[in-house]
Amino acid sequence: MSTKSRVSRVSGTRPKSARPRRSHVPYLLLLPALLLELLIHLVPMAMGILMSFRGLTQFFIRDWSRAPWTGWANYELVLDVNRPVGEALLRSFLTTCLFTLLSVGLCWLLGTAAAVFMQESFRGRGLLRALFLVPYALPVYAAVITWAFMFQRDNGLVNHVLHDQLGLGGSEHTFWLLGDNSFWALLTVSVWKGWPFAFLIVTAALQNIPGELYEAAALDGAGIWQQISRITLPSVGAVNQVLVLVLFLWTFNDFNTPFVLFGKAAPEAADLISLHIYQSSFVTWNFGTGSAMSVLLLLFLLLATAGYLLVTTRGRRKGHG
Repeated sequence: MSTKSRVSRVSGTRPKSARPRRSHVPYLLLLPALLLELLIHLVPMAMGILMSFRGLTQFFIRDWSRAPWTGWANYELVLDVNRPVGEALLRSFLTTCLFTLLSVGLCWLLGTAAAVFMQESFRGRGLLRALFLVPYALPVYAAVITWAFMFQRDNGLVNHVLHDQLGLGGSEHTFWLLGDNSFWALLTVSVWKGWPFAFLIVTAALQNIPGELYEAAALDGAGIWQQISRITLPSVGAVNQVLVLVLFLWTFNDFNTPFVLFGKAAPEAADLISLHIYQSSFVTWNFGTGSAMSVLLLLFLLLATAGYLLVTTRGRRKGHG
């Protein structure tokens, strides 16, 4: 054995020739995904930010690079709540916040309750699980169009059941897609198609909880609510953290549901910010203002996500400590 090998064995280090070489194959495999991410997300995002500093209207659609540079004028316009544009944006933002809070809360509550109920084995559980996942499996446009027909005033199923069959609210049919009722109609559709996702995620998380924990808790005299609060919810805390964040981002950015349900112009009570930005950009043809609204929405979501992760991560660390 050579002196160099003996020294390597004594010192616990390997000779340079024996060290594994770094492979470039993983980076080459990631390169197509990075290029697609650059083309699909980052480049349009950069273009949108650039457009927000220009007075881009329908007069410059053919060559938007000729649009005048306005600096921060678009941001000042949409942030001035004393002017109609800023006031409408603020109202839409507050409506979206309330809608997101109710939708995410109800989706999580219904999904978690259904997952806990379906945790025990009983006859017909597989069929119920399949039925619960139907709203999540259906195409969004087909499902929302069906709901739009059901909410029709004269011949919709909702009014037929509530007024004609159950006699609730008198004989006069309700306008569900107009006025203040449009908010509750939109919330109903959002929760209907969103809670199965929460049910699916929580059900998967519950499979990792050992059944012996519930048996030991039952022997110690713990009831069903104590088992849920002391075993189930803490065990799926990390999953709920991600679940609530995903539901928040999906719901706050939801465009398909209000667009299919109401069309290009939603009632004021259901004017979500995604549809509001669409109207400002593609209906009034003021792309500069719409781009400024989009950038502000992106900044808000980034700050909200960072704050949520910071608070929840600190809470989990204190809980483990």
